[in-house]
Amino acid sequence: MRLAFTEAGQGAPVVLLHGLFGRGRNLTALQTALAGQHRVLAPDLRNHGASPHAPAMDYATLAADLIETLDAIGLDRFTLIGHSMGGKVAMRAALDHPARVTRLAVLDIAPMPYATTLGRYAASMLALPLSPNLTRREADHALSTAVPDAATRAFLLQNLKTGHEPAWTLGLGFIAAAMPDLMRWDFLPPTYAGPVCFIAGMNSDYIGPAGRTAIATQFPTARIVTIADAGHWLHVDQPGALHHNLEAFLGR
Repeated sequence: MRLAFTEAGQGAPVVLLHGLFGRGRNLTALQTALAGQHRVLAPDLRNHGASPHAPAMDYATLAADLIETLDAIGLDRFTLIGHSMGGKVAMRAALDHPARVTRLAVLDIAPMPYATTLGRYAASMLALPLSPNLTRREADHALSTAVPDAATRAFLLQNLKTGHEPAWTLGLGFIAAAMPDLMRWDFLPPTYAGPVCFIAGMNSDYIGPAGRTAIATQFPTARIVTIADAGHWLHVDQPGALHHNLEAFLGR
């Protein structure tokens, strides 16, 4: 599958990969910051943003979409930077195609399975009655029990087209069905020997002791950086610190 993407800047190619329920434009500020020195692409992964919808969403398939898309525009070598689910896609692409990935940066996720509430989010979104002229305020209220955090609801609702014929722009049914695949991680022996950096949010629990062990096992050359006063959404909580750390890594 060829993915939709935006592009900015010139220089060595860098590919930014968004997280679950997101889209490439969620990383626009980071894309713009990096575009001063690099050619930065921000794809929408399948079932997200403007990319096509299809049922399979295991990480081998998502990584294959990415490689097909980059092949189509003639990019043979590139840096991968992925946040959350996008970090897992980036890791899988680096393990499957190590000669093509110059550097790998993974934002607040580890190569391990997770048990989260994200499946509940997908179910609550699917259960939302898409009645004609549904407003965003009404949708926000309807999701408030299942998704109590207002910022998380706003993030999810970016994918809702309101108006006379409201609809989710996500391939939401496919995402919900694929949730077990999205939460898992199939161990692969280390094959990627290029530079690797994992960047964690100090206030996030996505990279804890188990995550550090998984990183050391599967990416033994990796270094881990922690950003203070940041949760899982590093690019929102501490954009300047994230950009600084990424530029330092890209310049090594």
